[in-house]
Amino acid sequence: MSAKIRLYVEHPLGAGQSIPLERDQAHYLFGVMRQALGGHVALFNGVDGEWQAEITEAGKRGGTLTCVAQSKPLQMPPDLWLLFAPIKKARTDFIVEKAAEMGAARILPVGTEYTNSERIRQERLQAHAVEAAEQCGGTYVPEVCDLQKLSQLLDHWPAERQLMFCDEAEVGNALQLAAQTHSAAPWAILIGPEGGFSDKERKRLHAMEQAHVVSLGPRILRADTAAVAAMTLWQQSLGDW
Repeated sequence: MSAKIRLYVEHPLGAGQSIPLERDQAHYLFGVMRQALGGHVALFNGVDGEWQAEITEAGKRGGTLTCVAQSKPLQMPPDLWLLFAPIKKARTDFIVEKAAEMGAARILPVGTEYTNSERIRQERLQAHAVEAAEQCGGTYVPEVCDLQKLSQLLDHWPAERQLMFCDEAEVGNALQLAAQTHSAAPWAILIGPEGGFSDKERKRLHAMEQAHVVSLGPRILRADTAAVAAMTLWQQSLGDW
């Protein structure tokens, strides 16, 4: 019987493998979810797929789970990066959560000339990505990188990685052509800040050989809405949907 509770663990998984619980995980399982000895939990670590595990030790500050059988193989997402400019706290959290749910392999907050937020809490955002993977049934957790300047990232942009540049100043959609000519390439999506891209940034992006300019419609979307819309477009054309 499949377990309804899923946990991400940083520990190898395999038949008979014992998994020690961290204090927060033990509190969640035994204090919040009221689990007891003999209960079942689904575990994943981003490497070994999903495993059904039995609770073999339970305590207020810790416990042990024992792997019984694999229930899912590792399911890797497409080689897709999401680049976005951080916004207000709750809305940045939303972007990270939805990116993890929708199949981003890597999440990169970037600082642009008009970015309002100059700092992020990378560890907190990574925790949101873990929670999203636990909830959506994924077996992989995307890496959330620390904030870096967009200009510096573009200075070292991989030659083979295509870039879906969501430009609110453009009309029309170049994604269909991109799908026909670069379907097997690694990709990235770039969402701008609330204030949009500067003329300098827009000029540089338009000049990139790897950039494919995409309009997200006739209305200017909020950054968090734009991230979901862009990932939906990409997944339908080039992804694993």
